[in-house]
Amino acid sequence: MELDLTEDEILVKNSARDFARREIEPKAAELDKSARWPSEIVSQLAELGFLGMCIPTEYGGSGLSAVAYASVVEEISRACASCGVIMSVNNSLFCDPLYKFGTDEQKARILGDVASGKVLGAFGLTEPSSGSDARTMKTLAEQQPDGSFIINGAKNWITNGPHAEYIVVFAISTADPVKPKHTALIVQRGMPGFSVAAPDHKLGIHAAHSATIFFDNVRIPKENVLGEVGGGFKIAMATLDGGRIGIAAQAVGIAQAAFDAACTYAKERQSFGGPILNHQAIQFMLADMATELEAARLLVLSAASTKDRGKKHTTEASMAKLFASEMATRVTHKAIQIHGGYGYSTEYAVERHYRDARITEIYEGTSEIQRVVVANSLLRG
Repeated sequence: MELDLTEDEILVKNSARDFARREIEPKAAELDKSARWPSEIVSQLAELGFLGMCIPTEYGGSGLSAVAYASVVEEISRACASCGVIMSVNNSLFCDPLYKFGTDEQKARILGDVASGKVLGAFGLTEPSSGSDARTMKTLAEQQPDGSFIINGAKNWITNGPHAEYIVVFAISTADPVKPKHTALIVQRGMPGFSVAAPDHKLGIHAAHSATIFFDNVRIPKENVLGEVGGGFKIAMATLDGGRIGIAAQAVGIAQAAFDAACTYAKERQSFGGPILNHQAIQFMLADMATELEAARLLVLSAASTKDRGKKHTTEASMAKLFASEMATRVTHKAIQIHGGYGYSTEYAVERHYRDARITEIYEGTSEIQRVVVANSLLRG
């Protein structure tokens, strides 16, 4: 399989790297400590065309490949994981399903503004009592005679939720204890009965605000039904396939930042008459970190390339997310170890990378769910 980036993809990746180093990295520690929403960075991401990268230009996007998108998410996340996931959610979890399943009218009315970054989008699947098992979802959408729906319920951990103008919300439209049917609905901020709780307090990605969102008899016009009534579960799963590529790329970016910091520190820190890089124990840790990083990056590129070719990429995306997320936890762990006591200090970035890495094993499908997906594909094969 050809995994080399094209000239255009290399150009976009390098542009993202330069921007991230110049504009994002110097602010990353402050954003983490203050949990401030990076509004100025979000605006810059929009100006660069990074909030709708794979959406055609006629709908406000950049018309780029999934490989280019994954490369940019990696570079942005390398500087700041919070900024990386803000970008990933807008691209993968809102723009992508709206482009794939939306009507021409929805694309003209909504997608252009979100893909261009004039406003943000979010994705509402998880609930207080419903995570990996969507059958336990409680949010209900009752269809009315005029084709509209009334939603009641709540969604939590909604990244971008406190700031998004639109949210793709999944709700049960036909109740059944074994096989309920779900419908995807585009909910707009400000609709009567729509409310957002205070941002969540989290272990990491502090600047990427998430929150619980409540729906109290929110009426959704029939023009805002995404895809077919009762076809929401298919939309959710297809969306997560692409989303997992973004999160895998985020994990690679976080791990790369931690690896870079560990290499620099190992060259500077003196011990037993020389830099600790001279010690085989440190060399072996760095060798393992570099190898795992490269393996994860190749899995991400493979999944993104499969998507670009229009092929089903469920298994490839799950493999990439599973390995990259767990790799990020291992690499950031070793980066702290190489730093010794300083790695445990908030004055050094590696402790932030360690906290940020941990969520990549959880959101958009836990590692356990990724193993289920991969195992099921093996059983079918």
